[in-house]
Amino acid sequence: MLELTCSQAWTPLLERRIGDWRLRWADGFTARANSALAIGDPGKPLPDTLKQVCDFAHDHAIPPVVQVIQNTSTEEAIEDCGWVQYVEHRPAHEVRVMTGPLSRGTSAGAVILDEPTPGWWEMTAGGAEPAEAPRHVLGTGKVGFGVAELDGVTAGAVRGAIVGEWLHVARLAARPEFRRRGLARGLMNALGAWGAAQGATGMLLQVAVANSGALKLYENLGCTEHHRYRYWAPGPGACEDRPS
Repeated sequence: MLELTCSQAWTPLLERRIGDWRLRWADGFTARANSALAIGDPGKPLPDTLKQVCDFAHDHAIPPVVQVIQNTSTEEAIEDCGWVQYVEHRPAHEVRVMTGPLSRGTSAGAVILDEPTPGWWEMTAGGAEPAEAPRHVLGTGKVGFGVAELDGVTAGAVRGAIVGEWLHVARLAARPEFRRRGLARGLMNALGAWGAAQGATGMLLQVAVANSGALKLYENLGCTEHHRYRYWAPGPGACEDRPS
């Protein structure tokens, strides 16, 4: 399952299992690292499983959230248990998972580093000195830290992680004042070359359905949709002792 591959590129601070399901916590940094990945057989009735999801979330002071492949029997069953789409996570509550060839071409000055710079952290985590959770989630694994420097500042950044034969791409960003200069494509090209050198044969992305600009870029790079997932949260009365 490709979604499991994605999860290996995005490591939480803490992970526990309910059968095949994965409960994840990273102090609230990103929904992917702070939700239950509902893939496979939890090994117990769904209502009991969802109660454990709620208990784990409450114990770790995060909202109870389940990440589930869209339009599957699992999603239907979760809805039947009184859970609702987690629209509070807009615009990223519905996500497209895309695959494509490794990007090739001119890097436009972008480079892939073995260690993140303060400018990279600022672009990808919101500050040059991030807390433990973003450092762990973004820095764990075989990771390439892509930066594009212009006029003495980090104008663009991207993260690439190698999982098996895949290059998982995330956190692509360019400063507003430097957009429309080919930075995003240059970063993707540099990351593609780096991924190929690490043994990757294709790239894998998770992109919010509402992020039309990113989707257009990735489609132009040859990426196509593999599947979609959504986040679900307990509806009224579906999660005991749910924090107000």
